[in-house]
Amino acid sequence: MSLLENNTNGKLIILGLDGLPLSLAKKLAETGEFPSLARLTPTATEMRAELPELSPVNWTSFYTAADPGEHGVYGFTRIHSRDYTMGLCNFEQPQHPTVFDRLAEAGYRTRSINLPNTYPARPINGMLISGFVADELSQAVYPKFLKNMLGADFLLEADTTTGATNPAFLLDQLRQTLAARKHAFSLLWKDGAWDLFIFVLTETDRLFHFLYDAVEEEEHPWHAECISLLKEWDMLIGEVLDAYDALPEPKRLMSLADHGFTRLITEVDVNTLLRQMGLFKTHLPPEACDELDAQQITPQCKAFALDPGRIYIHTASRFARGCVADADTPALEQHISEYLMTVTYQGQRVFKTIHRGRELYTGKMAQFAPNLVCEPVAGFDLKAKFNRREPFGFFGRTGTHSVQDTFFYDSQNAQPQQVRDVGVELLRHFGIQER
Repeated sequence: MSLLENNTNGKLIILGLDGLPLSLAKKLAETGEFPSLARLTPTATEMRAELPELSPVNWTSFYTAADPGEHGVYGFTRIHSRDYTMGLCNFEQPQHPTVFDRLAEAGYRTRSINLPNTYPARPINGMLISGFVADELSQAVYPKFLKNMLGADFLLEADTTTGATNPAFLLDQLRQTLAARKHAFSLLWKDGAWDLFIFVLTETDRLFHFLYDAVEEEEHPWHAECISLLKEWDMLIGEVLDAYDALPEPKRLMSLADHGFTRLITEVDVNTLLRQMGLFKTHLPPEACDELDAQQITPQCKAFALDPGRIYIHTASRFARGCVADADTPALEQHISEYLMTVTYQGQRVFKTIHRGRELYTGKMAQFAPNLVCEPVAGFDLKAKFNRREPFGFFGRTGTHSVQDTFFYDSQNAQPQQVRDVGVELLRHFGIQER
């Protein structure tokens, strides 16, 4: 039984607009062609993304209301310290109670659609359709009967591998995922048997990675098609806002992005920079390695990076093949930081700040944090591949995440400083104290 009658604040709707920068949202709204977005932008504010500025880190910080040092998700990938196998982070990794858990303890019901890093789906007090990275519908829904309700044609995620070099294909895929989100929304919203409703649209992130230039430049050959897609996105936002408006008071709407976005200057491979320093060593030369083959790391390697710019000192106390003594770690961290801060591209500095993991994160999982977290100057897209020899390059993308310029809106005008604070505000709405 819901305890909504004991919650004087009413239902809460979270509208996720993945990767939407506040500056672009305002620019689009000012054209008059995006009326739904224009309903949010007048009082929308900017917040800061968690570092690294990736979706799994930020959405997990949102749905745990916690520092990455508490939940333990630091990127898309994770490495096994004994055998150096790599895996994708997923819903099994967070080591902190989720808002789903906390609301369930208080008797509240949640429905969530397309929230990243919630795959594979697990039981909650409500219904869940997993978001990116999700590849198998049967493992992406709870309860299981949702699979049949959604239908065999339900598309969880756009194929951006093919779409990276085929704009027409990418745009078609994004239209299909928008249609899938709309279908899911209509199914899960209508009976009102929920207290918290989370609905995330990730199409902007996918579009901006590969066609950000086309969105910004009116003369770009794909500009009109990109704007057309965004108008469909805006119409779906409008359906959510209209459904929210029809709810009885009390109620609340919050809308957030997990990070900002900006034009790409160039990709920057951190492992290549570490290789140039003589610190990153692999058994095979870059050309013979797979891009994420961490088993190539040798016992002579002193430092390596994982996505996007997480640097780990290869210590003997932490890694099976590690060669660096703990006592030597601070000096090596300093050496790397000082070198990276000198790196430039076409006369422009690449790195804004190199953070110490022990200073950036707090909590029980901070012991597993990277030694260094690189924050780039806006426009530089940090990578951590094992198969690149050149530090700079272009691989089909025209846009990249940014820490700043992250969109946030609240019908009650809260002003969170960073993404985890939105989760704290969510819990506060239901009278639940953060842990």
